[in-house]
Amino acid sequence: MGPLVENRYASDRVTELNGTWQFQYFKSIYDLEEKFYELGYDCSKFTKVEVPGVWQNYGYDSHQYTNVRYPIPLDPPYVPQENPCGAYIKKFVYQKPEKAPKAYLNFEGVDSCFYVWVNGTYVGYSQVSHATSEFDVTDALADGENTLAVLVLKWCDGTYLEDQDKFRMSGIFRDVYLLNRPEQVIYDYFTTTELREGQAVLTVKARYQGQAVPAKLTLYDADHKAVVSQALNEEAGTEYTHKAVMLVKEPKLWNPEQPYLYTLVLETEGEVITDRIGIREIVVKDAVLYVNGTAIKFKGVNRHDSDPVTGFVIGLEQMKKDLQMMKESNFNAVRSSHYPNAPYFYQLCDEYGFFVIAEADNESHGTQSQYLKDSSWENVSRKWNERISDNPDFIPATMDRTKLCVHREKNRPCIIIWSMGNECGYGCTFEEALKWTKSFDPARLTCYESSFYRNDRRKYDYTNIDIFSRMYPSLEEIQEYMEEKPDKPFLLIEYCHAMGNGPGDLEDYFKMVYKYDVLCGGFVWEWCDHAIYQGQDANGKEKYFYGGDFGEEVHDGNFCMDGLVYPDRTPHTGLLEYQNVYRPARAVSFCQNTGELCLENYMNYVDLKDYLYLTYEVNCDGKLLEKKQLELKESILPRKKGTVQLKICVPECGKCYLKVSYHLKQGNALVVPGSVIGFDEILLENKDERNQQAVKLLEYRKEDAVSMQVLETDRFLTIETEKFTYLYSKLSGLFEQLCLNGEELLAAPMEVNIWRAPTDNDRKMKLEWMAAGYDRSKTRAYDTKWEISGESVIIHSTMSVAAVALQKVLDIETEWKVQSTGEISVNMQVKKDMEFPQLPRFGLRLFLKEEYESLKFYGLGPHESYVDKRRSCSHDLYETTVAEQHEDYLRPQENGSHTDCDYVMMETEGRTFGAVSSRPFTFNVSYYTQEELTEKAHNFELEKSGSTIVCLDYAQNGIGSNSCGPELRKEYRLEEETFAFDMKLLFGKEW
Repeated sequence: MGPLVENRYASDRVTELNGTWQFQYFKSIYDLEEKFYELGYDCSKFTKVEVPGVWQNYGYDSHQYTNVRYPIPLDPPYVPQENPCGAYIKKFVYQKPEKAPKAYLNFEGVDSCFYVWVNGTYVGYSQVSHATSEFDVTDALADGENTLAVLVLKWCDGTYLEDQDKFRMSGIFRDVYLLNRPEQVIYDYFTTTELREGQAVLTVKARYQGQAVPAKLTLYDADHKAVVSQALNEEAGTEYTHKAVMLVKEPKLWNPEQPYLYTLVLETEGEVITDRIGIREIVVKDAVLYVNGTAIKFKGVNRHDSDPVTGFVIGLEQMKKDLQMMKESNFNAVRSSHYPNAPYFYQLCDEYGFFVIAEADNESHGTQSQYLKDSSWENVSRKWNERISDNPDFIPATMDRTKLCVHREKNRPCIIIWSMGNECGYGCTFEEALKWTKSFDPARLTCYESSFYRNDRRKYDYTNIDIFSRMYPSLEEIQEYMEEKPDKPFLLIEYCHAMGNGPGDLEDYFKMVYKYDVLCGGFVWEWCDHAIYQGQDANGKEKYFYGGDFGEEVHDGNFCMDGLVYPDRTPHTGLLEYQNVYRPARAVSFCQNTGELCLENYMNYVDLKDYLYLTYEVNCDGKLLEKKQLELKESILPRKKGTVQLKICVPECGKCYLKVSYHLKQGNALVVPGSVIGFDEILLENKDERNQQAVKLLEYRKEDAVSMQVLETDRFLTIETEKFTYLYSKLSGLFEQLCLNGEELLAAPMEVNIWRAPTDNDRKMKLEWMAAGYDRSKTRAYDTKWEISGESVIIHSTMSVAAVALQKVLDIETEWKVQSTGEISVNMQVKKDMEFPQLPRFGLRLFLKEEYESLKFYGLGPHESYVDKRRSCSHDLYETTVAEQHEDYLRPQENGSHTDCDYVMMETEGRTFGAVSSRPFTFNVSYYTQEELTEKAHNFELEKSGSTIVCLDYAQNGIGSNSCGPELRKEYRLEEETFAFDMKLLFGKEW
């Protein structure tokens, strides 16, 4: 029995109504004067559109992105009187089946509300955008041609409960179909499982539409063999009228690493229902979450329905693509933020193996933006729930949304937790919803993040919340919770805001997650960037629009661009970081003398021996010395350690690393065997651990002695030999021109550089940095002295860095050494005025001629790395190009840095430029200036500078996730009061 989702329309009882419909858009409901739903209506003015779809993608209305703020006035339950709407008409042929005369019309998603007519007969109204709406249309249908008419409104009172952080789109955006059934059928059933001493108890509760009829239940294993059969028996006095209890001996349990599914077949006269069942048990004991007796860790991600072309019309293949990439990146859990997904999403999670937090379509975040005279956060957090979430008038709507979520997906084994919604505040509405949920489904857990907020008016009831969930807590907050002897598991329901270049704190949260059993893991915010594809510009560059690009009055800019993947699912470097931080195994230690490598298994259920194999290699100064493959011979059970023996040889000199890569052994439904799913890198010991090429480059290059002369004016020092002429500014303390063998190397004067194009995670620091003048700082020299010493000219300048109208931020004592070979060494002793905030960076910026395209460096690569975002990179000698270093974030920002580097070399037509240091340094190369990256709002607007820009840094500030998460941790901030920076610049044809 294959995946049920792929067989939906194979049944003769289902009539698919997706496809081409007729459509007309009206800017206001008052423009809809004629009764378009009546038979014989002239719809010649209608256009043809595809359903599912959203009318913003049909060319009507416009896209709008808002996060917290409502796109309408905050006046619940009222919406604007000029309410846009769309009229849909679908004609189809229908023949009533003899054995299944009842017909049910299903809409799986319509935003925001809609009215339905069949053959001119009104059959109903529904709202709750992401829920399934079903209408009994038996009496309205006729044999032959039928006309289905639907009127969709853009806004309704439900809009106040659907204020999720996403683009706002309207229309019939999920599947539409007719389902035919007999008169007497099992109308609803609910399966639960419980483990008892080597066997499982499968309980199936059911209720009928019409009279009860005999029903036979059979459970089949994955090999299609019948395991157990049972009849439904009457059981009065409960919501369900019938029940069957089935005992499964030696059951195979479902978990994300081994998603074993049984098939349950429910047979009545005239109908057969099949469903897939996963046997698992969820328990909280001593504030630790257990599934099947194992204390689990959620390695999760928040996921919206989002596609740059189809909007939130998401089909099967798009869902599979997301889940495949998640599985490849070591995720085991998804939160359906912030609404129910299409039903087949959960079936895919059953099949492929993902824990799921299923969330109700309920978010009234916009009440937080109400105008308050006292706008302090303390006052806002006390009042934002009063209008809706703690308003008894909204209890029925909240209960409706909760029940629609729970009832539709209650049989999905992947769902471990029910979430009541997102960011609404707390109050009586959620107390009632939680109470019902725990009563109806006590076998699963509940959570609701906004229960964190408190109100002075009354004491809230939290007794029906099983898990304490928080968004973006600092590590210190988590530590405090753990020290309070908690009685509930702690869940990071959102953490590590993955906006733009980020997140930079995954490793820190990983360590905290595995430090405490009570901390059951977390869900990164979020999976994908939300943006609207706009085709290509004149240069063939793909264009993506975000908030504000559609002329919206209210929008929240690019805050929707906060995913681990780009809109087209190209991975961000943040996704690569996640994959390796959450690798299935980690090297705990390595004894170089014995070759013993100790590994720890970070899976929840599987033996490493069965799950992966290793390859390991030794790399010295970028040269691969050996590479071998190794199968694990001994078991390493989950959260246990084990050892393997490696045979390696380590040279006496050079920077040597052992890299151990983990490969998927058997593969699974989504990931092919042999895929690399993580690696460890271990620095090896030897007599001289320095990079020998760097040592060589640091040595004085011996050439025939040449005479050097220095010409001094009030403004410049000119250093000349028969090979080069260097022009040094006594005003800036930096070189303005470097002419070697008659060719000018620099396209602009050298700079001391403390600015970077702010990342999205710098958004809270950006204004502070600008207020400090970092983006417009200049260097000046107060005093310059020089001397000729042997074959070198030594220049000493006392310098500072400051911006107009502000005091100096840095004092620098700088010594330059120009050797007769043309090499330039610099040493800067830097002192920072601690009145100023942390620096974005410190280093030199050089503008080389654009012809310098080829790049070679030894350090962390192959992609960008930062002090707190480097776990997906490894040390090697990388040969690449300048163009390949640009990480093309859709909103331009700092990118392409490489940390822990020993040297970098660039080449054009036999000419070379190089930089080397005695201490590891950081560098960027780019065709775009940091000013250009700061100024431009979209990547397709970027213009090349005409130079190859090289930034050689002592360090850069860390990345973090402060776009929404906590501030950057101190250990990653560039805020030292004093530090030293040294670098050697090399010019010439070869080394």
